[in-house]
Amino acid sequence: MIGDVKAYLNVYTQALNLRTYRQQVLASNIANADTPHYKARDLDFRTAFETALGQPQGVDAVGMARTHAGHLQGTAGGVGAVNLQYRSETQSAVDGNTVDMDVERAQIADNALQYQIISQFMSDKLRGMRTAISSNQG
Repeated sequence: MIGDVKAYLNVYTQALNLRTYRQQVLASNIANADTPHYKARDLDFRTAFETALGQPQGVDAVGMARTHAGHLQGTAGGVGAVNLQYRSETQSAVDGNTVDMDVERAQIADNALQYQIISQFMSDKLRGMRTAISSNQG
């Protein structure tokens, strides 16, 4: 039964994990707005979501690149094989930084709204399951 519930909610769980990860990426862009030569990054949510849904359950770690032979292999958990991409430059900066604060703020607001919608859908599904269980016990 628990496995069925987990599978039933897997789509929402994957979407929330990706939205959380995207919020971290966008926040990192803002944090580096004054860093010379920093390139703003983002992810294509649709592609990342399709990839996450195509993975077998239990596989949810992002592979980390080894840039030196002495580095350890490692994983960072939570979001499937996400391919971060560099954002197209909207305005040039003398220092080579591509972070546009207006774009970042708009993307953070949109991502937060999408997160809220998904969590409301998940809450509604759980409420429906709770109602179905309680109506069968009477």
